[in-house]
Amino acid sequence: MAVTDEAIEKIKGMIVSGALRPGDRLPKESELASELGLSRNSLREAVRALSLIRVLDVRQGDGTYVTSLDPQLLLEALSFVVDFHRDDTVLEFLAVRRILEPAATAMAAGLIDEASLDALDAHLDALGDEPSVEELVVSDLEFHRRIVGASGNMVLCSLLDGLAGPTTRARVWRGLTQRDAVSRTLMEHRAIVAALRDRDADAARAWATAHVASVEQWLRSTL
Repeated sequence: MAVTDEAIEKIKGMIVSGALRPGDRLPKESELASELGLSRNSLREAVRALSLIRVLDVRQGDGTYVTSLDPQLLLEALSFVVDFHRDDTVLEFLAVRRILEPAATAMAAGLIDEASLDALDAHLDALGDEPSVEELVVSDLEFHRRIVGASGNMVLCSLLDGLAGPTTRARVWRGLTQRDAVSRTLMEHRAIVAALRDRDADAARAWATAHVASVEQWLRSTL
């Protein structure tokens, strides 16, 4: 593994230094191994590892390329890891979301356009007043994804997307066991949109914080 780690670091060094740029094709295996002073086996293992985390793209019959290195692509690995969480760590994921999502919502207050706000209202109208828990969870994910996307920060958007796994489960549990969970969620969503329409970043941050905190508080009382 130490040899493979060294190979990974050397390829990473080429990318970070700019010797290899997004979209570039890597030299042939024999040439690259010789250039980096590596065995072909260790180079192969390094390429396999870097392809798993979306740094490299191995195309059969064509070669190996550096990916776009876009945050959304690179952070896909986060959602994979998050899926292995234990139930008792859900609160930790929610705590991270409570830090990041209100900040993104406040950022969106100054950037989101009227068409996007109208689309959010239409999204909530289409859901109705008495959606099922499953419909509410799907809607909730899309609602927050649109708002975070409006923040203009794709790294933040990708991070929050990656954290959706365990927090989604928490929302399902809450919807099944807490009587007013659906109506409270719908009310909080409407309040967030109203704050965004007012371009009130502080109010948007406060409502987003309250929204996540209510799930967190409920879950803390049940674990």
